[in-house]
Amino acid sequence: MSVQVKVPTQLRTLTDGASEVSGTGGDVGSLIKDLDASHPGLGERLLDDSGQLRRFVNVYVNDEDVRFLDGLGTTLPEGAQVSIIPAVAGG
Repeated sequence: MSVQVKVPTQLRTLTDGASEVSGTGGDVGSLIKDLDASHPGLGERLLDDSGQLRRFVNVYVNDEDVRFLDGLGTTLPEGAQVSIIPAVAGG
């Protein structure tokens, strides 16, 4: 499935400055693999050494947090809007 992915400012150096890129995949995990093939380094910024989403990275599919769905196995409907949002902390 082809989807649009919103890229946060912190990762745009990997997408040649693009704030939105296209990717393909049947689920979030395969989409990240596809994005990493097109934009090397993106995968390691999103996934930890065990292949799971990093704690400080939030991924939304059509405004739904994938952590509350099926994680990397969350299905991507055709035309889905995917947003990568870094967690913000402070004190």
